[in-house]
Amino acid sequence: MPKINGNEIKPGFVLDHDGGLWGAVKVSHVKPGKGGAFAQVEMKNLRDGRKLNERFRSEDKVELVDLEIREQQFLYETDGMLVFMDTDTFEQIELSADLLGDRRPFLQDGMKAQVQYFGDEALSLKLPQKVTCRVVETEPVQNGQTASKSFKPAILDNGVRIMVPPFVGPDEDVIVHTELMEYSERA
Repeated sequence: MPKINGNEIKPGFVLDHDGGLWGAVKVSHVKPGKGGAFAQVEMKNLRDGRKLNERFRSEDKVELVDLEIREQQFLYETDGMLVFMDTDTFEQIELSADLLGDRRPFLQDGMKAQVQYFGDEALSLKLPQKVTCRVVETEPVQNGQTASKSFKPAILDNGVRIMVPPFVGPDEDVIVHTELMEYSERA
């Protein structure tokens, strides 16, 4: 694994630190008036979800981990485990539904997702950035509100509540941004 200086850490980097795999979530470079500059890094353990704040000076060396990303197709869920299939080798793996957290309702049958691997161990799961969902329930359109930038609550077919523009009605398809969990556009 390549070693980098502590001041080269960027958000999204995966580091081998204290015997674990840590993903850099936030990085801020600090140059105090007295003493040397350092990078303040907020990290999340990719195996157990613990968080850690660590300071790295520019002369500190850290190991950068290169993860392999494989596109896999979602098949079904059983007992809190999500079953995915590698579309090249047709191998099936089970991943914990906890990897998705509150984004779990956006996972649809047959959807392709990106799974990050460290060797043979699956560490994280990333859904497509945007998915299409159907609005099941929302308030009726009120005259005069269509020109304003107001939003109204809506319930999607997967049970998720989001805010939609006033012109969106029930039984309409909308595109939802899965990372932000908000309305993006009409389908």
